[in-house]
Amino acid sequence: MNSSAGTFFVELMIYKTDYHIHTTFSDGRSAPEEYVSAAIAAGLKEIGFSEHLTPFMPPQRWNMDPSNINRYFEHIGKLKGENTEVKILSGLEVDFFPGREEETRAILSTMPLDFVIGSIHYQGDVTVDLGPEYYDGKNIDKLYESYFETMILAVRSDLFDIIGHCDLIRIYGFKPSENPEHLYRKLAKAMKQHNVVFEINTNGRNRPIGDFYPDRKYLHIFQEEKVPVCVNSDAHMHARLAPYFDEAYELLRYTGFTEMAVFEKRKRTMVPF
Repeated sequence: MNSSAGTFFVELMIYKTDYHIHTTFSDGRSAPEEYVSAAIAAGLKEIGFSEHLTPFMPPQRWNMDPSNINRYFEHIGKLKGENTEVKILSGLEVDFFPGREEETRAILSTMPLDFVIGSIHYQGDVTVDLGPEYYDGKNIDKLYESYFETMILAVRSDLFDIIGHCDLIRIYGFKPSENPEHLYRKLAKAMKQHNVVFEINTNGRNRPIGDFYPDRKYLHIFQEEKVPVCVNSDAHMHARLAPYFDEAYELLRYTGFTEMAVFEKRKRTMVPF
């Protein structure tokens, strides 16, 4: 078998999923129905909707209005019943706020969730990803340390099934003065200890950093620590569903990963790829 045929065969065998998708219920520009047809065209086996939920903060243009939560789950539930070509899951991307863990747990306990992505956008009252001006005049070393420390608290909270874009602090290309490998190692160890999945988030390719989250230089650390993984697009429009996935899976395989996480009703199983 020639190499191109071998690659084609491998791609066909991958059980592809995408659990990080935003629709018009939060800051996405496509309706849920548009993602279903795009997922079928892309050969995905499962998709999971994960609208932004930002408890304890004033409403923003990018998060879901809490008054729409029931309507959101009803809408996705209806889609589940109408489609058989792709499995549809109900999720949320929830911002983590230190000290509000039990309140967050109480909120999530009432919802019909298949998975929850935990993310950190806020450092204090300000988000790190809405403009490079956030970084002006700040000590980048301290920003990295603070971000990773907060991410580790999110992991240890046991609130989340997946950790989203675990090094979002890289988004605008600001780098610490020293190698941050120890931060990735500490985070990966916490993820393994608390049985949390990390994602290869391909949307970083569309942002100023121009590459995946987490930094591929440190992907080997997650493999060495045996942290489970999934590949997600963080799509905000159906045209960007599952981009660069073949590259992401090839990178994971090259690094030594052999299986990925899938979810249903907040129960995780692992499937080979």
